Amino acid sequence: MCGIVGYVGRYAALPVLLDGLRRLEYRGYDSAGVAVVEDGRLALTWAEGKLDRLEAKLEAQPRFEGTTGIGHTRWATHGPPSETNAHPHVDCLGKLAVVHNGIIENYLALKEQLAAKGHRFRSETDTEVIPHLLEEAYDGSLEAAVREVAGLLQGSFAMAATSVHEPGTIVGARKGSPLVVGLGRGENYLASDIPAILTRTRDTIILEDGEIVVLTPDEVRVLDREGRPAPKEPFRVHWDPDRAERGGYPHFMLKEIHEQPRALADTLAGRTGPGTRIELDELRFDATGARALDRVFITACGTAYHAGLVGKHLLEGLARLRVEIDVASEFRYRDPVICPGDLAIVVSQSGETADTLEALRECRRRGARTLAITNVVGNSISREADTVIYTRAGPEIAVASTKAYTTQILVLTLIALKLGELRGHVSARQLSHYLRGLNALPRLAENVLQTSGQLADLARNWTALEDVFFIGRGLDHALALEGQLKLKEISYIHAEAYPAGELKHGTLALIVPGVPVIALVTQPELRDKMMSNITEVKARGATVIGLALEGDDDITRHADHLVTLPRVDGLLTPVLAAIPLQLLAYHAAVARGCDVDQPRNLAKSVTVE
Repeated sequence: MCGIVGYVGRYAALPVLLDGLRRLEYRGYDSAGVAVVEDGRLALTWAEGKLDRLEAKLEAQPRFEGTTGIGHTRWATHGPPSETNAHPHVDCLGKLAVVHNGIIENYLALKEQLAAKGHRFRSETDTEVIPHLLEEAYDGSLEAAVREVAGLLQGSFAMAATSVHEPGTIVGARKGSPLVVGLGRGENYLASDIPAILTRTRDTIILEDGEIVVLTPDEVRVLDREGRPAPKEPFRVHWDPDRAERGGYPHFMLKEIHEQPRALADTLAGRTGPGTRIELDELRFDATGARALDRVFITACGTAYHAGLVGKHLLEGLARLRVEIDVASEFRYRDPVICPGDLAIVVSQSGETADTLEALRECRRRGARTLAITNVVGNSISREADTVIYTRAGPEIAVASTKAYTTQILVLTLIALKLGELRGHVSARQLSHYLRGLNALPRLAENVLQTSGQLADLARNWTALEDVFFIGRGLDHALALEGQLKLKEISYIHAEAYPAGELKHGTLALIVPGVPVIALVTQPELRDKMMSNITEVKARGATVIGLALEGDDDITRHADHLVTLPRVDGLLTPVLAAIPLQLLAYHAAVARGCDVDQPRNLAKSVTVE
């Protein structure tokens, strides 16, 4: 949530800040602001709403030419969206400016102390205590002041501060929320995520919790919480910046849906080949270790949790392992029984999801071996896990996850097959069969994308729709959960997913004439059961949209509309079945005039509890 950009260098800071903030729009925000050090003062501008409004305000006033500045996009936590609550926040004298991501849990106590000393507050935010604390602590060194104030703050934060007293300096600090340094020549950058600076530098430093960074045009110094030097090896980012642009598509989400064949191929590259081998060295299991493994925990949030549900099914079926799965925000509060030797798999696109990160730490405290499945290289979860498998989906900008989800499923499939092979439950013949199916997925995904026009036609009639239901069994139920999430998060249509066998246990009361029911029928062993469930909802007047395998023409006698998938082994269908559900949600959101890439109240990376 929220976005931070900082620049110190030789050129005007404002264009760099605005470009960086634009590239962080996917994180979700409701206001924005910038602060530039200019001629011994702080030039500040804020705007409620999107960046276009901030840019319009900036164009109507004298241009900022200063070469040091910080910018921010805010997602409201304390106080509603407003210009007053927008960052940057300043001290009483207007000499110090701060931007901040996270939550300061003890801000009320700090605010009372500062107010008693005469400090005046203009906003309702927790962030505003930081510049006032810096004002109290400043004694000629912004670095020392930030280090002192960071020690007073409880909660999570990534912050950047600048001051008219030190016009060529930005100081950043991190605890719990991500912060990245970009390295240039005669200029340096600070950001909350890599896409903000990717067009300007590929050389980065990822800050760890408790670290402070001091940036000037010619130097970057990283310090630990005691102020001692903490040398860091720069990390080179290999993403193609063009992949973070829309490339002619009307929305990032549609672009990312269509990038899935390439993302799937990239995820498989070097990990599968002809014959009967899966190369997954990151897993770090040999046959002895795999056979000794008894229990697996999977924990994640949102879409990643739905990928984990598929992973549970696959690990149980292919590797014959006991698997527990939890929503990460609930996991550590149930006092889970975790034993040394258990495997904990945490799944997160960004690798910065606060609840998932805390679940990972809980597993490590209890002695479990930890494995991260993530997309963003060098993130917090990947650094703290014992081992990490990257999905290689590339940058995902739209808030609603698409290619990150399908590549997560793909990685979980590879893990299940590899552990199944090592544990003796997947034969060489079976593995060869699955590998042929896996290697065909990128090509088959291209075919599935052709359903877009059919789904757009369906969604055009959904402009006034209030309810949609999804039903499925086995792996199809896990896909149904993701389908309903996609639909409601971007189109704002109320949607619910149910195991089809539960219809008679209450859900049929909600099935009324005309209500759409999306019925997933991609698991051959459960097909006949699903046909009975489709008959049940049809008898109550539902409009049934069937999602089934090619050649299953009998479904047309029961479904009002049929979307077909290429035939592939039932355990591999979730990767393909996800694509029509994503397209249906996308077209419904477009038909209803919704903000597809930045749905209301949501953010791409949830870095607070």
